[in-house]
Amino acid sequence: RIHVMAGRVPLGADRAAVAGEMETTFIENLRYAADLLAQEDMIGLVEPINNRITDPRYYLNTPHQAAAILEKVGRPNLKLQLDLFHCQIMDGNLSHNLETYFPLIGHIQIAQVPGRHEPDSPGELNFPYLFELLESLGYTGYIGCEYAPKGDTLKGLGWLYSYWESRGLQRGGTSKADE
Repeated sequence: RIHVMAGRVPLGADRAAVAGEMETTFIENLRYAADLLAQEDMIGLVEPINNRITDPRYYLNTPHQAAAILEKVGRPNLKLQLDLFHCQIMDGNLSHNLETYFPLIGHIQIAQVPGRHEPDSPGELNFPYLFELLESLGYTGYIGCEYAPKGDTLKGLGWLYSYWESRGLQRGGTSKADE
């Protein structure tokens, strides 16, 4: 899997004025990339990135916009990389978005909102609920942790160990009954 980025609105350009041309170019580029990736049996991922905080000029901003573009591209080896941090900032309603766009999702990324730290840091998102929702939907892919740890990396994974313990799992996510 590889992230295929959408690019940025040119400096000084009016987003609305260039949106059509940018979409056309992005769709053409995605078709080209998808065809190349298919030769290597690879999945391309498009990620909406919020333009409110992270990158005001980034072209692809919402899951709805990404889904519409993926439909127009029409390549089965292109999927949605849904970063819950960006999705919450732009659209909220994560449960609905996960359920609606689940068939398109090829990868999930997480970070707490608003600080972009570990999932157990203070913030808006209830990650145990979201993880259980993903599990109920049948998500079996990886979940990328794209956050800035408050301390060192190992300490920053403490939330994961606590989550596993709350689910009756041991480190590594395996069931204690599997021993």
